Amino acid sequence: MQKVTCTRMELLARKAQISLAKQGLDLLEQKRTALLKELFRMAETVVEHSDILQKAAAEASQALARAEATAGTEAVRSAALACHNELTIDVRTSNIMGVKVPHIEQRQVYRSILRRGYSIVNTSLTIDEAASAFETEVDAIIQLAESELRLSRLAIEIQRTSRRMNALEHLIIPRMEAEKDFIQMSLDERERGDHFRLKLIKRSLERRRNAEVTIQQFLKAGSE
Repeated sequence: MQKVTCTRMELLARKAQISLAKQGLDLLEQKRTALLKELFRMAETVVEHSDILQKAAAEASQALARAEATAGTEAVRSAALACHNELTIDVRTSNIMGVKVPHIEQRQVYRSILRRGYSIVNTSLTIDEAASAFETEVDAIIQLAESELRLSRLAIEIQRTSRRMNALEHLIIPRMEAEKDFIQMSLDERERGDHFRLKLIKRSLERRRNAEVTIQQFLKAGSE
């Protein structure tokens, strides 16, 4: 235990600190509960987006196979090389119980045939379908990445909150309680000592008064 000053003011300060620490512990518990609810909700979203991505990937693979079967591998490769590969997304952050998580406001994944960059004259419909299917897959990838990152941020904050709660509950509050008890015990012991010394002083004064009375009575009797 660190050195503490055993005074009434220090005792009151420790009691106030303990009360404040317990309030902080309650607030952290509420925060963790809210974060856990959001974590479970986001976990369901991750599973949902993962299923969507798997389905989109399978459909894109099938669409690519159909395009290669009908238009030929070289035609598909040529169309892919001619495509504009830029992808614009607007990533912002939202706040969940003090946790900054990513939020994609806008993304331009789906493109019209004219904006894809390849010649619409020399390509078949199956190539257009394959391009559309892969755009759907990319969109699903972005959605899954966003939800997985949000899930990760929430999990990290829950761990951080749990560590702070454990520190308060098992280290800080018990230490302050022990210091408060030590100060209280020291003050009680000091009070008992002061009370005992006061009784001794009273007895000494009483003996002195009795002795003075006895002397006065003796002197009075002698003069008579």
